[in-house]
Amino acid sequence: MSLDIPLVLDRLSYRYPSFLLDAVVEHEPGVRILAVKNVTVNEEYFQGHFPGTPLMPAVMMIESLVQVATLLLLSNGDEPGHMTPGKRVVLRGVDSAKFRRQVLPGDRLDLEVTLKHRDTESAVVRGFARTGEHTVAEADLLLDFEYDAVEIHETAIVHSGAVLGAGTVIGPHAVIGQGVRLGERCRVGASAVIDGDTEIGDDCQFFPFASIGLIPQDLKFQGEHTRLVIGHRNRFREGVTIHRGTRGGGGLTLIGDDNVFMAYAHVAHDCVIGDHTIFGNGAALAGHVVVEDDAVVSAYTGVHQFCRVGRRAFIGGYSKLTKDALPYGRTVGIRARIYDLNTIGLRRLECPPETVAKLRGAYRYLLQSGLNVSQALERIERDESLTCPEVDHLLTFIRTSKRGVNFKRPHKRSDSVEIEE
Repeated sequence: MSLDIPLVLDRLSYRYPSFLLDAVVEHEPGVRILAVKNVTVNEEYFQGHFPGTPLMPAVMMIESLVQVATLLLLSNGDEPGHMTPGKRVVLRGVDSAKFRRQVLPGDRLDLEVTLKHRDTESAVVRGFARTGEHTVAEADLLLDFEYDAVEIHETAIVHSGAVLGAGTVIGPHAVIGQGVRLGERCRVGASAVIDGDTEIGDDCQFFPFASIGLIPQDLKFQGEHTRLVIGHRNRFREGVTIHRGTRGGGGLTLIGDDNVFMAYAHVAHDCVIGDHTIFGNGAALAGHVVVEDDAVVSAYTGVHQFCRVGRRAFIGGYSKLTKDALPYGRTVGIRARIYDLNTIGLRRLECPPETVAKLRGAYRYLLQSGLNVSQALERIERDESLTCPEVDHLLTFIRTSKRGVNFKRPHKRSDSVEIEE
């Protein structure tokens, strides 16, 4: 993997003669990096440290590790070999530093840095400096991120009334409308369009040709003022379309945090989407749909207007939903059927085994007991062994359904369906 080291080091708040690495020999993006510094006698700091007995100062070893950490933290995992623009790294503190041996002219210094913790504002890495088999220095480095002013490509069109947060990057031919308010560190790809009264949180990514905040496709829309609000850390892949609300639906389309919309997914007017959801390629929501937290709507699934997709539900690919999909369940099919509990998804979300067992018991009452819905709900409430917040949410979801809940199971003669997640 090639790295533009001069470009990365430009993100440091230091200049010549303080460049202290020569090559990168190993790189696991976002995890670990190993670089090399060849220590030569003509280094500037040897002139005074110490005359006649040149030693590499401990502070220069720390600085070398900081520069290697910069390579690790600014490398772009989406585009190997490229650096995240508009961002730089500064050293805030050093913990648990130990200096074990002297470093002399002629030594080869191997500099290894491993990521321990990272968020949008800071990071902690563990650094080791070695000569041969010997560790000469080690330390925890506390690093902060600083962000440049907004970076706008010369071909992009950004309305003077738009508000762009620090560190935001606008790509070539992108269009940002008057009412748009972008948070910090957002990235808008080539030819993407964001328009209307659209409020977007921090760290969102919009890939090429995404269309965000345009007017709804509802024929009753007459140009009234409506909004789109998007939370933090959402990812909108190529060709995704998200529309503003309508007066009849409350005037607001709302999207939470940490959601992923794969290529060509569509969210229509007045939809409400929670946190940590995933939409597959071409998944489409009609107007007024609600998708609760941690749900997965797989590729090319269509969801009818006013339907709900319950919390931690899994909807299989190419499905058609015309009724509400049960929370915690697996719903699949062109004529959607509820198969069973979404045990794979629950396990991935680290749901406690005892909670999974209680949900499984509730599902047995709903789908296998032969009771009608009212009877099953009553039995679940009376069964004290099933009491937990997740089962309570399941019962509330069913009771508050306006469109009806999908309780249809697959026909006995139909072949079993293997669901890939």
